Amino acid sequence: MNSTRIKTPRAAFGKLLLNESRLAWRIPIGLGTGLGLPLLLLVIFGSIPALSQVSSDLGGFSYFALSFPILLDVTVLTLSIMLLPRSLIKYRETGILRRLSVTPVPPSWLLAAQIVINLAIVVVGIILLTAAGVTAFGLEPPKNILEFLLANGLTMASLFAVGLCIAAVVRSDAVAQGIGALLFFALMFFGGIWIPRPLMPAVLLNISNWTPLGSSVDAIQRAMQGLFPSPQSILVLTAYTLVLGYLAVRYFKWE
Repeated sequence: MNSTRIKTPRAAFGKLLLNESRLAWRIPIGLGTGLGLPLLLLVIFGSIPALSQVSSDLGGFSYFALSFPILLDVTVLTLSIMLLPRSLIKYRETGILRRLSVTPVPPSWLLAAQIVINLAIVVVGIILLTAAGVTAFGLEPPKNILEFLLANGLTMASLFAVGLCIAAVVRSDAVAQGIGALLFFALMFFGGIWIPRPLMPAVLLNISNWTPLGSSVDAIQRAMQGLFPSPQSILVLTAYTLVLGYLAVRYFKWE
């Protein structure tokens, strides 16, 4: 009897994961925006010769090289704060989570399946962007792969914690869409998409250093140069992961 109870959720998780994967394939919003948008920006930035010219004002780098970590983060941002929270809120609004709560299958498996699928899309996006940047646009490959993986891993953890926190405290899909859009553009700004971080005024740069995207860009750029991410970047990304992850678990409701 006990073994049956243990095996049921595990078997159900595989079915849930397969079902959510099919839905993601049939309604490829995550694939289209999470993968298509960063690749489109990569092609645009990489095709403009002026953006590939090295500038002393940018610390001896080109705008294209400095913007590449931001393009990696676009994939994570799109899925973590724009799409994942809305999916979970819609499941709550339509009663899917409530119905699951009265079955032998823990509703947490549905959340886990969503996270696994979105993380898989993010990993594919990072691989595609890096490969395209290096092979098609002459971008220097990361000089330290382990630090590059560490920086991207911390970025994914912190930004998905932000998205899960939104799903936990917001009850309306429309509100979640507005909050997600606001955070997306605010974080992109502090990440340096419009004003490269080396050109930011001191006040903006200090604010950027304490945002998840500013810390992410700094960590990824350092890893691509063969340097270890700064302690501040690691601390900031870890803090966002732990604090917002705790709040997401603490306040998430199935109904």
